[in-house]
Amino acid sequence: MAIYFLGDEPDRFPHPERADRSGLLAVGGDLRPERLLAAYSQGIFPWYSEGQPLLWHSPDPRFVLSPDKLHVGRSLRKTLKEGRYEVRWDTAFADVIDACAGVPRPGQDGTWITHEMREAYVTLHRLGFAHSVESWADGELKGGFYGVSLGAAFFGESMFARAPDASKVAFVTGVERFREWGFHFIDCQVETEHLARFGAEHWPRRHFLKALGQALEEPTRRGKWTSP
Repeated sequence: MAIYFLGDEPDRFPHPERADRSGLLAVGGDLRPERLLAAYSQGIFPWYSEGQPLLWHSPDPRFVLSPDKLHVGRSLRKTLKEGRYEVRWDTAFADVIDACAGVPRPGQDGTWITHEMREAYVTLHRLGFAHSVESWADGELKGGFYGVSLGAAFFGESMFARAPDASKVAFVTGVERFREWGFHFIDCQVETEHLARFGAEHWPRRHFLKALGQALEEPTRRGKWTSP
């Protein structure tokens, strides 16, 4: 594969089918809101580490969860029923992304959520495109996740937990609400055992891009999301 270097045009990316086997599609550019939104609308997302150039990806296959295929285990259902956590929406976006960046993860040295990435997604949040779903207990943020919403698609970015099942409660509550709203899918990007247990599955990239096009025909729920 020839390396594709992005120019100044924020909406111009190579077709995702030009990505290499790892999903790497392009290098360079910036994280302006216009470019980020253009990337997500074309099935592309940024993923790189501190010290690397800005790398853009479109993996094949894609790991995706359909809201109507959400699986919730018996133990987690019990936790949800107990009401151990209060789930809030968009009340602490910056805190959620900071927590996601700071949580140690097996097999990872450091975080891909660089300062540049943090500021870019905080900006998207202010513009009403990026959102957080949070689990709270005793007035403290215990877990949650964040991502980007366009049309009837939600692009999950990262999650964290500081207490048992905190991120899982936020995730299940979020997916159930996405189902009520008629969202077509949650993009999980790449496979994790955690998300597989919830029912996420591999979609061929061509199938994902077709589904994305259909999801983008729906209006975007732009602005701050509030708790029920």
